[in-house]
Amino acid sequence: MVGDVRVCFVGDSLVAGVGDRHCLGWAGRLAGRAAMAGVPLTYYNLGVRRQTSSDIAARWESECAQRLTADADARVVFSFGTNDTYWENGAVRVPAEESAANLRRLLRRSTELGWTVLVVAPPPGVDDEHNDRTMELDERFTDICAGEQIPYLRIHQPLRHNDIWMRDLREGDGYHPDAPGYEQIASLIGPHWLRWLSEPHTGLPVVR
Repeated sequence: MVGDVRVCFVGDSLVAGVGDRHCLGWAGRLAGRAAMAGVPLTYYNLGVRRQTSSDIAARWESECAQRLTADADARVVFSFGTNDTYWENGAVRVPAEESAANLRRLLRRSTELGWTVLVVAPPPGVDDEHNDRTMELDERFTDICAGEQIPYLRIHQPLRHNDIWMRDLREGDGYHPDAPGYEQIASLIGPHWLRWLSEPHTGLPVVR
């Protein structure tokens, strides 16, 4: 394995770890798992609160390019969509077709740049109607990642039935968990994450 593994986690407040009193979120917990497994990892959290896929599409490349140097084993983990499907002023913030097009562009550009990519599905909140819209987007993202041959980890469905995750949301603002909730994401992703770090071009199973 290349000695200088660099990973940018790109997304919204759930990537940033908002609500976690330990200030790790799931990205920090995954980085910790890599360190414990002996992976020489440098990770960068590029999550921004309230951002949609369109906001992320406008900024991600320049931010990642400053961190993913040509001599590094460069990786990007994308996770977004919850803000796209949020109902605001009589409509979703970003139509599903635009969200899907944004993801496809991000994946293709990453491939052009030679950056290895992993995509994590948007997790659920407490509002069922919002969750239904996000699940529809999740289906689109699944198809896009399959077509682009990019691993996609479907965490929305298992978290929706996860008592710890849902309790954390209900005790908080309905969207962001505390440390126990973020640990649930990290636990779901963890084995696949470590495999992706060690075997980046090996197909990963879908998490259900």
